[in-house]
Amino acid sequence: MISHVFIGTNDFPRALNFYSAIMAELGLKLKFSEPEESWAGWVSPSAPRPLFLVGKPYDGQPASFGNGNMTALLAATRATVDRVHQLAMSMGALCEGPPSLRPHYHANFYGAYFRDPDGNKICVCCHEPELP
Repeated sequence: MISHVFIGTNDFPRALNFYSAIMAELGLKLKFSEPEESWAGWVSPSAPRPLFLVGKPYDGQPASFGNGNMTALLAATRATVDRVHQLAMSMGALCEGPPSLRPHYHANFYGAYFRDPDGNKICVCCHEPELP
């Protein structure tokens, strides 16, 4: 259903560093990085799509985040959600909701929310039951 998601940045080297760490923790691989064009993309090792892209806006205007926009990244385990949230906080993200079970979404929804250094809202979530 989704081909790709593009997150705008005003500081590509910072965003590349931030998302490289986050995506590695989620088990996603860097598909390409073109610093001269100020963009990069990650993908699941098992599928060519969807892509997660970060870069400077094509129109040359400053990147800005939208109110109500959010990108949710899938984690395989609740422990991964915890690690990604902690990693994001250590890299300058702002907490928008710590890791926790959110049963009002569904019985196994475990998620965390943060804003990246450019202000984009990101969710990392796991839909699986807690592992024993």
